[in-house]
Amino acid sequence: MPLLVVVISLGLALGVAWAGIWAHVRLEQKLSPDLEGVKVEVSGYVCDVPEAGSFNSVRFSFCVTQWYGISLTPGPDVALPKMLRLAWYGRPDGVLPDHRLRLEVVLKRPHGALNPAGFRYEDWLFRKGYRATGSVRSAVPDPAVFCSLQCQYHRIHIDLTHWVDEQFAGASYYPLIASMLIGNRGHLSAHHWEVFKATGTIHLVAISGLHLGLVALGAGFFARRLLLAMSAYRMSERSVRLAVFLVVVLCCLFYALAAGFTVPTRRALVMVAVGGWLLLMARQVAVWHSIIVALGLVLLLDPFAPLDQGFWLSFGAVSLLTCVFAGRLGGTGWLSGLVVAQGAVFAGLWPLLELTGQGQPVAGLLANILAIPWVSLVVMPALIVGGLTIAVFPSSSSLIVPIIDAVLGAMWSFLEWVAGISWPDLEGTVPEIAGFGVLVMLIITVPVRVFRVAGTVLILFWIGLASLQSGSDNPRVAVPDVWVWDVGQGLSVMVRAGDQVLLYDTGPEVKGVFSAAESVILPNLRALGIRRIDTLVVSHADSDHSGGLALLVDEFQVGRILTGEPESIREKLGYARTVGGGREHREIKVQGCSGERRLTSVLSLFFWQASGEFAGNDASCVLTVRHNEAGIEWLLPGDISASIESRYLKMRAEKFPWNTPGELVVIAPHHGSKTSSSDAWVGTLQPDRVVYTAGYRHRYGHPHRDITARYRRAGAEAFNTACSGALTMTVAGGTIKTREARHESPFWIGGPSLARDQCKVP
Repeated sequence: MPLLVVVISLGLALGVAWAGIWAHVRLEQKLSPDLEGVKVEVSGYVCDVPEAGSFNSVRFSFCVTQWYGISLTPGPDVALPKMLRLAWYGRPDGVLPDHRLRLEVVLKRPHGALNPAGFRYEDWLFRKGYRATGSVRSAVPDPAVFCSLQCQYHRIHIDLTHWVDEQFAGASYYPLIASMLIGNRGHLSAHHWEVFKATGTIHLVAISGLHLGLVALGAGFFARRLLLAMSAYRMSERSVRLAVFLVVVLCCLFYALAAGFTVPTRRALVMVAVGGWLLLMARQVAVWHSIIVALGLVLLLDPFAPLDQGFWLSFGAVSLLTCVFAGRLGGTGWLSGLVVAQGAVFAGLWPLLELTGQGQPVAGLLANILAIPWVSLVVMPALIVGGLTIAVFPSSSSLIVPIIDAVLGAMWSFLEWVAGISWPDLEGTVPEIAGFGVLVMLIITVPVRVFRVAGTVLILFWIGLASLQSGSDNPRVAVPDVWVWDVGQGLSVMVRAGDQVLLYDTGPEVKGVFSAAESVILPNLRALGIRRIDTLVVSHADSDHSGGLALLVDEFQVGRILTGEPESIREKLGYARTVGGGREHREIKVQGCSGERRLTSVLSLFFWQASGEFAGNDASCVLTVRHNEAGIEWLLPGDISASIESRYLKMRAEKFPWNTPGELVVIAPHHGSKTSSSDAWVGTLQPDRVVYTAGYRHRYGHPHRDITARYRRAGAEAFNTACSGALTMTVAGGTIKTREARHESPFWIGGPSLARDQCKVP
């Protein structure tokens, strides 16, 4: 036992050291702040498949081989980025001039919205190795770039993608063909993703263990039969097995390379190779041996693999299936085995999905039971055999493509039908879901009838109780708090007291491109256990303050909506639909902005709007939140301009029931624009803290330097969500305690690079 402890400890130490070396190499590649926002020239090659982006752009990865004219070097111990994530606007055709290019680009360091929950773009950039992002201003072919083996591979892979485009572009289900055949998911629409998400079948279009496993099985079956038929008396059984293993590995390797050799594909290739070696060589080892060896190899080749959710899901699914089937004394039929496997994966992975901010759709039980065997036995053989046939006999495409369309059409019609069914929402705490998963696994693996009956009754009781819950109860907080979400160039603030929740504005949205409500607000509210929004305030109808409004109304119980532009907000809600369900949301009364309310007995809310025919920014609903016990005040003015600020100050002096607050926090009007935060506003309010809700290096340049200087002269402590991430403010000991998400972020999240008068620099 002591030796085992020593071995495990040494292995962990070596693993941490190995990961630290990789992290150091990646983090030493930095773009100097002096190079952000300026034009620079680089040469290199395209190192992934370009795909169409928003606003008539083409997006692609670019591996840099040379930088030009860089006089401001990062330093002797820092390297310039070797891999860039670029967008070239004004290219609706999505075509690049060549594979090797010389580009004029404008770059910035990796940056994304930083909130406690939800998708983190900066995490994704680090995981993929992008150390700078930017846009292309001009591009010309550069044949002088040396094309290494890696460069040649990317060129061939892009050519293969173009070949698939040419051969299958006329297919009705071409986006599914491209994603399942070579892993090119750039053609999938929002509707495709909605259906896959609603049915829990996203794994079908991610080239991973399922696809490579099918290739391995097919290659192994045919190779063994062929070898036995051709050389039954010339090769030993061991030689046949070795030859079959080599064929399987080569076929899987070629398929992985054709699919882009992505991280999930490499992980699946390692697992198939390890499992194939042990199986085909008839090695007698412990059942967990192949999983442990595959896990070690994956971490050795890619120490950043645990940053992928797919890493945990893939190894988790394999481990669950091993637990279920490895210890069985008798076999199971194919149907019962499929049902048991799906039930185990559904229940066992649910806690992990819940921890990562995702739900486990009940529809996945039905969808996967039929979709997985259909994909395994029909779709993938048709795609692979059909693709190879067209490659050898191009004229056969007119016969092959309709067959592939037919098999994919059957699958897709079934998935759309499942997604359209109104399924119950099973919700619970993480401990409840973990207990559910453990109990299901015990019922499957423990062959005691009494225990299985009792466990099944307990599960049915819990499901019935979860279904009967109203789903509108919020957790109670002992101390009121104010959350300023990091939504980029926009605004969204949440105020909580007891079990009451107020949400002020819903952040920006660009239809079909980005929605702060979907990517930031929704996952963060769910992570906090919030199911009901008692008061939803929409300052005005501009898209950076009311984006995704319909989605939030559909997903949460909303008590009332207050806004400075009622008619525009009613119009926004008039065509709302829930994702996948096709039903209209319930009618919610939309009211104007006026009056005084309370959020429990601790917080007082004062709503004000300038009287007159105002629209847009100046119609903003101004909210003042006061902590009655501590005398602390938060002022949320929307996008009002200087002329409306003077009206508010006059009203405040006449009608507010107190003279000066104990402490004042102001959300800078209009994100710190120079048209707001006048001298009178800042001088009269004299805020203790000011918060700018602006996008990182946004084209509008918010907050303006004159405005930041004005607040600084007034003695206000400044925060900017572009640098701090989400802010959480609570009252402790009569003062405000502020937490910045960036201070609690992983080591690879870079610090702010904006000037000190624009950001609060740690």
